Amino acid sequence: MNISGKIALITGGAHRVGRTITLALASAGADVGINYSTSAEAASATAAEAESIGVRALPLQADVANPEQVEIMLALAERDLGPVAILINAASRFQKTPLPTTELTDWQSVTSTLVHGAFQCANAVAPGMQAKGEGVIINIIDLMAWQPRRGFAAHSVGKAALLALTRQLAVDLAPTVRVNAVAPGPVLPVDHYSAETRERIAKRTLLKRWGSPEDVASAVLFLVQSDYITGEHITVDGGERYGSNQ
Repeated sequence: MNISGKIALITGGAHRVGRTITLALASAGADVGINYSTSAEAASATAAEAESIGVRALPLQADVANPEQVEIMLALAERDLGPVAILINAASRFQKTPLPTTELTDWQSVTSTLVHGAFQCANAVAPGMQAKGEGVIINIIDLMAWQPRRGFAAHSVGKAALLALTRQLAVDLAPTVRVNAVAPGPVLPVDHYSAETRERIAKRTLLKRWGSPEDVASAVLFLVQSDYITGEHITVDGGERYGSNQ
């Protein structure tokens, strides 16, 4: 797909890796809908930066786990930008959910955003993509889809389900809509990581260093433009999955 002139919707597109993907698509010529749940200020700043590149940008508030809010968001995007041709499901709630538990609120919040949110957004844009004869959906997963981490059960299960959803959507929406996933590894440390923690994580990759959000965005752009790839994933982790073998 030629990105220039297309309409892209990026869930969780206001900050961190989602922001970098938003700006990469804008730099490639896409008009961008920037979904956010609570980060209104960050969404406005990202939209302003995208507009400075020379494209249209629209902040769109919605909890993607809520189907009614997704419907409203898509209606606003189509009214103000046009039919969505590229969907990036990057929204995620990264929080601890240790097992066993008697408190299901966090579990439901994390899994609803990752699984139900991605499904509802894809389900909403798919008919328009099929009617137009083209469309691309990219789901942002991560290494916990394969390697669960103690205390993050909902996130791990949600990302694994999102990988399965990627394959299912690729089958069900073929041949007009391509669906793929990108799995980042260590590309953007959280603010509270110490220098020692960052170094330890870098050393467990084969490349012995952190990547960057731009590495993830490059993989997203590659998959959007690669017309003969669907139902696949690209891991952008510097070889972290295999670093333990060294």
